Amino acid sequence: MSGVRPAVLCRRSMQGSSLLAGAAERRPSLSVALASYNGERFLAVQLHSILSQIGPSDELVVVDDASTDRTLEIVASFGDRRIRVLRNDRNAGILAAFERALGATRNEIVLRSDQDDVWVPGKVSELVARFERDPAVLLVLSDAEVIDEAGRVTEPSFMALRGGFQPSFASTLVRNRYLGCTMAFRRRLLESALPIPHDVPMHDMWLGALAACVGKVVFIDRPLTQYRRHGGNVSPDRPQRIVTMLRWRWRLLKNVLLRLRRSPRLPAGEVQR
Repeated sequence: MSGVRPAVLCRRSMQGSSLLAGAAERRPSLSVALASYNGERFLAVQLHSILSQIGPSDELVVVDDASTDRTLEIVASFGDRRIRVLRNDRNAGILAAFERALGATRNEIVLRSDQDDVWVPGKVSELVARFERDPAVLLVLSDAEVIDEAGRVTEPSFMALRGGFQPSFASTLVRNRYLGCTMAFRRRLLESALPIPHDVPMHDMWLGALAACVGKVVFIDRPLTQYRRHGGNVSPDRPQRIVTMLRWRWRLLKNVLLRLRRSPRLPAGEVQR
């Protein structure tokens, strides 16, 4: 997989689209939540990689956060009925955009997507298989390759950079390993997670920490996403100051404890591989 360019991955994905469509009819319906903002550079490649893996009864919900470039034009050019576009009149920020996208999804299994990554062929089927195998599984995530602007692999394992995956809430307070673009979860997680507290650090950390507290997490120790890092990324890729990190952890802890008061508690902190 290392060194494979996104365009090549997309062509390979398209070749198996008819088989994937047949398989999709036999599995739970899916929703993909994607937040876009001035994403014209990489969005078309990502949309190809997603649409080639989802079925006719699935949906891709795109919330555009008041883009000023050709983002909406690119989405419209696909002419795909599975795409639903919701547009923010004003830029609300990444957390609010993803909250709206997640809240607009309709199907049983929800996948989170960034606008500039690439889904590796077979990602959807492998994630969904883990849910079908065990009804107790609430969230599934995988490893990811890190790629640059040109699609070159700069790191073969995102999780290796984080010291390996640790699912528990306590581990997340120390260091977050939940990468949103690799995650899929059951709709019932959204019943606990939405609305997203306005003061949590990031929505992916919030979803992962909450899932670890109320359900079973499965980690696939293989990269199923090419995670693109470039100068225009919205999420931070530099170490934060210790004061900022402590503030973020306190907000996460506070909000998870408050949310658990209203949510049913299930066996927690279990991880399968």
